[in-house]
Amino acid sequence: MVKSLGFCKKALLLPALLLLVVPGYLAAQVPQLFYKPIPGTKPRNIIFILSDDHRYDFMGFTGKVPGLKTPNLDRLANEGAHLQNAFVTTALCSPSRASILTGQFAHTHTVVDNETAAPKGLVFFPQYMQKAGYQTGFFGKWHMGGGEGEPRPGFNRWVSFNGQGTYYNCRLNIDGKVVNYPDTAYITDILTDLSLDWLKQRDKNKPFFLYLSHKAVHADFKAAKRDAGRYKDVEIQYPVSMFTTATDKSKQYTRGKRADGSMYTFNTEDIPQWVRAQRYSWHGVDYMYHGQTDFDQFYIDYLETLQGIDTSVGRVLKYLEENGLNKETLVVYMGDNGFAFGEHGLIDKRQAYEESMRVPMLARCPGLIKPGTKVGQMILNVDIGPTFLELAGVNKPAQMQGVSFLPLLKGRQVPWRSQFCYEYYWESNFPQTPTQFAIRTDQYKFIRSQGIWDINQLYDIKKDPYEVNNLVRKPEYQQLIQKLNIELFKWLEETDGLQIPLKPVLERKKDHIYRGTW
Repeated sequence: MVKSLGFCKKALLLPALLLLVVPGYLAAQVPQLFYKPIPGTKPRNIIFILSDDHRYDFMGFTGKVPGLKTPNLDRLANEGAHLQNAFVTTALCSPSRASILTGQFAHTHTVVDNETAAPKGLVFFPQYMQKAGYQTGFFGKWHMGGGEGEPRPGFNRWVSFNGQGTYYNCRLNIDGKVVNYPDTAYITDILTDLSLDWLKQRDKNKPFFLYLSHKAVHADFKAAKRDAGRYKDVEIQYPVSMFTTATDKSKQYTRGKRADGSMYTFNTEDIPQWVRAQRYSWHGVDYMYHGQTDFDQFYIDYLETLQGIDTSVGRVLKYLEENGLNKETLVVYMGDNGFAFGEHGLIDKRQAYEESMRVPMLARCPGLIKPGTKVGQMILNVDIGPTFLELAGVNKPAQMQGVSFLPLLKGRQVPWRSQFCYEYYWESNFPQTPTQFAIRTDQYKFIRSQGIWDINQLYDIKKDPYEVNNLVRKPEYQQLIQKLNIELFKWLEETDGLQIPLKPVLERKKDHIYRGTW
């Protein structure tokens, strides 16, 4: 493993050092941006398209969902690279988005839940791109703290909204001015329209960076009217582990097709109790969103809402072709976290299971990436910033904990990480998922649940990709578990993550069991 992939405490001291050496820092609380340019680099145009809650395998070319068609996402994969093992280090909207923007883990940037605003002085990678001469535009979901989606540092053009936003009747903040859209306008289309308008009006003598950050496909799913009903007859796919936590009182699911699990070993005794209990909760298949929706319709609505994302990608690619930018512009598509569709009896994300922490990632740039490239190494959300900065001719800033995967896109074999660590911090709004720490290698995953009386988990994800055989009690794995446990806490210690960034709880409980209590 190369040294740049390690974790350096000195990098995390940068903000503190700036307090001592940069005049006016305390007053402005915005650090001076110092960076080292990469000599001889020709800045490349970059478009980053981020979707919300798009799981890693729900794309046409994967074959996961029979009948699902995503021709434009498929095109990115076929004409560029499919990063097959892309992950987030926290599977939750705001922490993941903050990790993308900062190149830092959640316990470092401290945006550990969906209510927390980015602390003042936090530096986002587009700020460096601006300093390097890029014109930058942000369009869509920011989702760190409240307000009306006010402009944030690093962007010349700003379009956003408060919180999750809405699919229709949108209220956008455009460069500080609030603009209301009618119920005939669809958010995915609006954001794409405004992004393309900005590209048309840009200064053609400067490189550009476009950050198109969609609301879709976040629940409550609503498709564009043109896509409504497209998948009403699709065959629902029930995953291998959906019924491992079912009881006599559980809902019956008969419309879809149950996956064949006959080739796997199931250890139902060692399913954590919090997983069993969550089946009948906001994020469980027996009481989804407290009974407000049905799993089968939920599945269909998700597929239909995803079509708007695919259309958006197609429109961006068409613009590049029509304006002579097709060959040399890098387009990267990514999801901000994964999404469970019945695995372990759960929906949504947060947990350290594969469907939650894995994300789709595609990259296309004919002048840089060979068609049909497959990248099998583990890529993380914290790697996005360092990669884009390298393309912009900017050396990775010291505080960033990710690493550029540009060499992998070029097809070069370089030393790479053999494991990574995952963190999720308990939220008062969704108390059914405990704090999670995990370490994942190419073959094994060890999951610790913090602060509850329950069993931990070890999975051989090569033999057991659906994580149904918890090996944590097996004598033959005890030495491995000890090693992984040591490595997990070593990561936390070396990255100053041994203190959980506790945030205030200011509201009564909202869950269906203890609602209204403190």
